[in-house]
Amino acid sequence: MTMSPDETAAGDELRRTLGVSRRRFLSTCTATAAVAIAAPVFGSSPALAQTEPETADDRGRSALVPPDRRGLILYTVRDAVARDPLASDLPSGFREVFRQLARYGYRQVEFAGYRQHANAPGGADLGTVEGARLMRSWLDEYGLRAQGSHGFIPSSWPLTPTDLDAFRRALEIANILGMEHMGTGGDPTGSPYRADWDVAADKWNTLGALAAREGIKLYTHNHDSAYDFLLDGGPLDAQGRPTRSSGIRKLEYFLQVSDPRSVYLELDVFWAHVARYKFHTYTAHDGTRHEQVFDPAGLVARHTPRFPLFHAKDGVINPQSGMGYDMVPFGTGDIDYRRFFTRVGAKNRHHPMVEQDTAPSTTDPGQSLEYARIGYDNLAALRAHR
Repeated sequence: MTMSPDETAAGDELRRTLGVSRRRFLSTCTATAAVAIAAPVFGSSPALAQTEPETADDRGRSALVPPDRRGLILYTVRDAVARDPLASDLPSGFREVFRQLARYGYRQVEFAGYRQHANAPGGADLGTVEGARLMRSWLDEYGLRAQGSHGFIPSSWPLTPTDLDAFRRALEIANILGMEHMGTGGDPTGSPYRADWDVAADKWNTLGALAAREGIKLYTHNHDSAYDFLLDGGPLDAQGRPTRSSGIRKLEYFLQVSDPRSVYLELDVFWAHVARYKFHTYTAHDGTRHEQVFDPAGLVARHTPRFPLFHAKDGVINPQSGMGYDMVPFGTGDIDYRRFFTRVGAKNRHHPMVEQDTAPSTTDPGQSLEYARIGYDNLAALRAHR
């Protein structure tokens, strides 16, 4: 591939920003695409390369994710959980999936609901006190810990008595399962306006305080839109709403106005990199345009206690995609997780959960569990630079 001097300079600048090798960069993008995406595409780097076996000597020192912190969100293998055990020899239902994940080496799981196939042990709905006790016995049997859940967060505000009761039941189930954290898969609000984020913070502060009384940390899991810029000033639109930004991102503002003692966040590393690709310029209150590149690892490093959980999800660069990346099994993409985990540090405070939304297959019923195995092996292989 031949590149002009200008193309080479643009590509090199992007590579230096991302930490991408020249060979990896050129193998992923054409010369034309490299110039076209030089401004918006960030955060990409070679997939991890070290796969040496773990030993007792280096387990605590060089492993970027300690063995007892390696987890998976069960959404990745939702098809296996929902599979009819009477119609397949593959692991089916919660108990068999737990056993398989433990065989791979996982020590933590994050729930994405409590339903399974009706023919699996315990029946279809385990989102009850009795069901939680049964699942806790299986988790204990296979040496797994439930670390969180994408469960019920009331949509109403102020809280209705019905929603308050449901929230308390969710906390009870979380405690039976042994969770330290409980959360949701949605943003605190989908609004771009500061006033709505103030309301969301009031709600989460209240719910977080209720959870804290039960010994649980309440967290919100966020996708790319939560890292767009907050509209908080400038000319008003016809409905009296602000149209321009001070340059602060919505989740950054939420961190400021929510209570650090009771409200926490789960960073989905893939979607944070999508946000870095999509949201890198804003219009200031005076109408001028500004470039501000989002730094996911930097955000976590500045607020380490607020980010107990991660979704470790990978992607390959795709400049033609509106997201900038295509999702792939963890450790097989371009997001530099060695660099990410090194920069965020505090490895004994974070719980990375391997996730791939697209792991289930309509043609290969064993694919999601195989991708879970690949994800574990690659997470375990991450080592600090020596």
